[in-house]
Amino acid sequence: MIMSKVRLRNAMPWQTKTIVFLVAVVAFSACSTAEEQAPALLVNEIAEGSQDANLDLEVAGPMQVNFREITIPPGLSTGKHCHYGNLIGVVKAGTLTHYAPIYPDGVHEYRAGDSLVEGPGYVHEGRNEGDDDVVLWVTYVTPSGEPLAESELKKCEQPEN
Repeated sequence: MIMSKVRLRNAMPWQTKTIVFLVAVVAFSACSTAEEQAPALLVNEIAEGSQDANLDLEVAGPMQVNFREITIPPGLSTGKHCHYGNLIGVVKAGTLTHYAPIYPDGVHEYRAGDSLVEGPGYVHEGRNEGDDDVVLWVTYVTPSGEPLAESELKKCEQPEN
């Protein structure tokens, strides 16, 4: 801000200093207000899930990362499939019944607020056996060029038991 000396007609020296001070305060306030109204970083918390298990995520590049919202209506399923990479998801709504050989009983239920992790190779299926939609928010970390899910089951590795 450039200020020039202005002599106010009929003003006493202390009045001139007061006016200059007030002009400076107003100018500074205007600058501060403009800075306060500058655009801010916006964060929209989409989902949060939790689980008790450790996460062992192995990623070798090059890879692709995909983020999806998946809705499974009542009575439907993902179909049996496997992945070439890793999947990390959060159940936003509903209850997902997950059939996989990684569970002692072969099945596990994930409810809204739970997270799930699927590793590469093993055949599994997610079903909606409830009355409400299951909504999943899922991040896939997959080797570049590979499909996010493989439904040709003979291409899936079988877990070692």
